Amino acid sequence: MLEGIVTKAIGGFYYVAVGDKIFEATLRGRLKRDEKIYVGDRVKLNVLGESKAVLEELIPRRSLLFRPSVANLDKVVIVFAISQPEPNPLHLDRMLVLAEYSELDIIICLNKCELNISDSKKELFEVYKKIGYPVIFTSAKEGIGLAELDQYLRASLTVFAGPSGVGKSSLLNALQPGLKLKTGELSVKIARGKHTTRHVELLMYGKNGFVVDTPGFGNVRLDEIPSELLPNLFVEFKQAGNCRFQDCRHVQEPGCAVKKAVEDGVIAKSRYENYLILLKEALEVKKTW
Repeated sequence: MLEGIVTKAIGGFYYVAVGDKIFEATLRGRLKRDEKIYVGDRVKLNVLGESKAVLEELIPRRSLLFRPSVANLDKVVIVFAISQPEPNPLHLDRMLVLAEYSELDIIICLNKCELNISDSKKELFEVYKKIGYPVIFTSAKEGIGLAELDQYLRASLTVFAGPSGVGKSSLLNALQPGLKLKTGELSVKIARGKHTTRHVELLMYGKNGFVVDTPGFGNVRLDEIPSELLPNLFVEFKQAGNCRFQDCRHVQEPGCAVKKAVEDGVIAKSRYENYLILLKEALEVKKTW
């Protein structure tokens, strides 16, 4: 049997890369019954013809990002635009929590930097630099920041995620022109992008890497993440010191080190306020279980 990696899944067919060759494969009956196959999964397959195959076995995956669903990822590039559409810090924090929960290396990419960057936007993203996240300013249109971003993508499996209209496909086309991904314009009426990527697809990047272009996400839900884990997914909270109570939620508890760090300006107030919003959502989900 050959071993390969699932690059896309559409309508019950799985496209598997083995070296530089792509096979169109269906699932063996046992796999249909017992397993769900995701883009990024490594599989074993039996070849039936020139480009047809049957998936026989799923190789145990080391990770799974559940939204978008991609297996065996190493990194996530979270892409927002400086403008058109406007960046939404709460949406960014949702995606950071999701990536932290999935234990991925995270890069924040601010695209369309050929547009004017106000001081308030520079301050907004300086918050994330101080936390320790790499923040790269790029312009797919003018080639700014592409060499820096390229260094993060070599020899790894990386997903590009973010709202529609921020230029994820344009960035990938600029980084590797042969991809020829479809790009879309901004919807002026609603000030957000039109979806051009309709499904999750894994693409070869360089000699040893893969990138995943994903559909845009307007509203990221974190229903699968238990509320008690949320404080640890805001990484700067762990650096605030010990709270009086071990199970402190950092809301109204006395002796809370996180609230003290917010008061002292060590933790950004904007991040803390977004944490409270996400905690409230998580607790409401828990009530419905």
